[in-house]
Amino acid sequence: MKISTFKRGAIGLATGLAMTAAGADSFTWSSNLDALSMDPHSTNNSFTNAFVSNIYEALVRFNDKLQIEPALATSWKVVSPTVWRFTLRQGIKFHNGESFDADDVVFSWQRVNTPGSLVKGNLSDLKDVRKVDAFTVDVETNAPLPTLTNELVQLLVVDKGWAEQNRAVEASDLGRQKENFANRNANGTGPFKLISREVDTRTVLAANAGWWDKPKHNLTQVMFTPIKSDATRTSSLISGGIDAAINVPLQDVQRLKSVPTLDVVQGPELRTIFMGMDQSRDELLYSDVKGKNPFKDLRVRKAVYQAIDVEALKRSVMRGASWPAGNLLSPSLNGSPVALNKRLLPYNPEASKALLAEAGYPNGFTVGMQCPNDRYVYDEALCLAMSSMLAKVGIKTNMMIEPTVKWSVRLNSNDVSLYMVGHAGLPMADVYGLLKDVVATRTAKEGSLNAGKYSNPKFDAYLPQIASEIDPAKRARLIEEAVAIERADVSHIPLHQQPVTWASRKGIAMAQAPDNQLRLWLVRVNAK
Repeated sequence: MKISTFKRGAIGLATGLAMTAAGADSFTWSSNLDALSMDPHSTNNSFTNAFVSNIYEALVRFNDKLQIEPALATSWKVVSPTVWRFTLRQGIKFHNGESFDADDVVFSWQRVNTPGSLVKGNLSDLKDVRKVDAFTVDVETNAPLPTLTNELVQLLVVDKGWAEQNRAVEASDLGRQKENFANRNANGTGPFKLISREVDTRTVLAANAGWWDKPKHNLTQVMFTPIKSDATRTSSLISGGIDAAINVPLQDVQRLKSVPTLDVVQGPELRTIFMGMDQSRDELLYSDVKGKNPFKDLRVRKAVYQAIDVEALKRSVMRGASWPAGNLLSPSLNGSPVALNKRLLPYNPEASKALLAEAGYPNGFTVGMQCPNDRYVYDEALCLAMSSMLAKVGIKTNMMIEPTVKWSVRLNSNDVSLYMVGHAGLPMADVYGLLKDVVATRTAKEGSLNAGKYSNPKFDAYLPQIASEIDPAKRARLIEEAVAIERADVSHIPLHQQPVTWASRKGIAMAQAPDNQLRLWLVRVNAK
């Protein structure tokens, strides 16, 4: 099927998409981003990973509740502490008609470990994938790994013969601008086939009539068009030029809700937004306090906590679309200690002032506050609102608000004093990933987002146990004890889960998920 090129202008866009939207079995959708590649191993971009997961499949998959389901594997069992055996589904065909078997799984594992692959970082806990027979593979891990199935969602399977035939046995190396056939072409086993690809313009998919699963969708054709401009994307929704959009800007929600032909769906994202503090340096980089670091004092950290009114942030900044957090872990993350998802301390400016005075800062102090302005939902507005709240208890902030490109360099180099950041626990959708990245003592392998260098050996001692405990009940207890430690320390100040906001014309069911991934195999047009 060949799709003709259409104009890039707004009129051409709306007209072309509206024509495709005419059929009840077609679906047109948009986001502010385009997929970076069709190669399932070449990027670790969350939107790209989500997009190609409609074309390629792994041994297992997440459903819209982020629960693990069988996919290319029908079952699995633990045969030793570090080896899991997967029984593969038989009778599956790739989109080009070739049969799927264990050789394709082993080949895909080898391909993930080629130089251009960025997915390999998500699979670093795996040691090997071995063929047992045509429809059985063993997956060996470096250590006992209770989250193996969560990680395997990232091992999307490529047809070995197709890759060899098209000189795509290695992942496209986008960092070095070394593309191969798999970058703009695809051959998976998934519910949708790639029909055409025009980068930054449109990508067309068709339903895979030979898909092994019983479709919950009722689509025959899907057209995706990235629209970077929020205003243009919203206008296209209202005019009927597109059927649906994800990443809807909050400022447009009320306008879209007022349109009788549209539905807006909002839910909490996995990502928790929180504040971090430099707890390592003897003197803060950006402060008028000399010779000591106020944030090393638990009383000061508690004072900051109690000075921030998360309900006011929800009401005044987030337009009611946030879910105040009691800890760093979204309740939707696998293993999240839901019992601890309540605020440690209440909002209380007077208590905050008393704590500051007790810590030796009766008149407060001044500190630099580092925030992005294009990374999270209303990030700049959140920081400005918190600056006002902190000022009321005597903590004056010098605002250092920057684009993500500069702000992320600060985080990576610990060039911070008081800062805002967020983490979604992806791609594993498990608490371990967040605890390891955010709370663990910063080393070459852990604490990559622990820019304030919080460190507690008692907490760190729990991490290897959480990472390797197979028994769910024991693991849950370990997680709860570890989280209790960091909460008591006020390692960070949790704010909220930000919203996932989607919109569509009425009669379309999209099964919104907290990882913000549109699973096309769950979309129904003209749903009753």
